[in-house]
Amino acid sequence: MSKERRRSLRSQPTKAEYVLWQEIRREKLGYKFRRQFSIEKFIVDFYCHELRLIIEVDGPVHTEQLRYDKLREYFLEARRYTVLRYKNDQVLFERENVLQDISLKCRLAASAPSA
Repeated sequence: MSKERRRSLRSQPTKAEYVLWQEIRREKLGYKFRRQFSIEKFIVDFYCHELRLIIEVDGPVHTEQLRYDKLREYFLEARRYTVLRYKNDQVLFERENVLQDISLKCRLAASAPSA
């Protein structure tokens, strides 16, 4: 994916992406995340290189592209990435639960033996 596309996505985040970014940026969870990051042929919403952890925030369009999202997730997981998915409404209205879940998954990923 092009640098211009990533830049465009970063400059025009959805409300949920913006809210989540404010919570996970600057190593607030103890790990560095990047946003709108390219992994092979895909751009992921948020990515932690240290943990190989991807966070996707799904808006309404994702209900129409379930098959694509599943294939994309399978592709990434086959390459040893962990993919976490949250719906916009979860991020916006259940923020603490989402952050607790991400924090837990970070700790689990950090303690998992690397192969």
